[in-house]
Amino acid sequence: MSAAAEEGAEGSASEKSPGESPTRRFLVGLARAAGGALVFALPLWMTEENWHLGYTIHPLRLALLVALACPFLVALSHVSGFEKTVGLKDDAVDACVAWGVGFAMAALGLWLLGALGAELSQREGLGRVALLAVPGSMGALLAQSQFNEGDDAGDQRPSGYASQLVVMLAGALFLAFNIAPTHEVELVAVTLAPWKALVLCAASLGAMHAFVYALKFTDGEEPGPETPGWSAFLRYTVPGYAIALAVSLLVLWTFGRMDGTGLAPALRMVVVLAFPASVGAAAARLIL
Repeated sequence: MSAAAEEGAEGSASEKSPGESPTRRFLVGLARAAGGALVFALPLWMTEENWHLGYTIHPLRLALLVALACPFLVALSHVSGFEKTVGLKDDAVDACVAWGVGFAMAALGLWLLGALGAELSQREGLGRVALLAVPGSMGALLAQSQFNEGDDAGDQRPSGYASQLVVMLAGALFLAFNIAPTHEVELVAVTLAPWKALVLCAASLGAMHAFVYALKFTDGEEPGPETPGWSAFLRYTVPGYAIALAVSLLVLWTFGRMDGTGLAPALRMVVVLAFPASVGAAAARLIL
């Protein structure tokens, strides 16, 4: 047997050590999920605007947000879950676990910070927890990327085009969730001239393209020298910015930020929020 083969056999034997039972791996993954939920949701737990949203957000909009989050969490589990999965059933189970972790961590975090107590109505308390469980559950699923250890180095996750779009969606949603509740989005949009809105769109596309192509982040499909620059622009930058716009529109509408505004101010708010969302979408391909 060659030295390389012997090393591979020794590596396989070490990976299958008696201590690495399925139960232990799941518990370790669960601990990572709790840590991921903490990293993603902690800034939102300490934002007063999110506390008020728990009461002001329309219940049907919150229900729609949760309903849309479910299939997204399944896809995110497939791309970067907190443990290895095989098939749609495993991804669905892990998505449910991640949602439970995100919900529990949100309830615990808000209670510890004094933002969840007996003085709140049932609707307001449940609304706060359910709203903040969405980013928390995302963090729970992305814990594998955040707290990856050497023993998981062989855990190869899908890296195809669809997977990259899911990752960009996660990055856009994370930053949009953090910024949309603030009043600054509306303030910037009110003072934004139409020509500046176009410049902001161009800046968003430029920033995304810098991440996607110029910096050549690893995704298994790095363009070769013969590949024209517009190819990466059309395949990643344009779809990524479309995702950022769609996520910005969804989050602003869900939070009621566009209620009572005209079409032009609403579009400006979407463009303003899409700028950080697009950066998050592009940067997520490196971080996750």
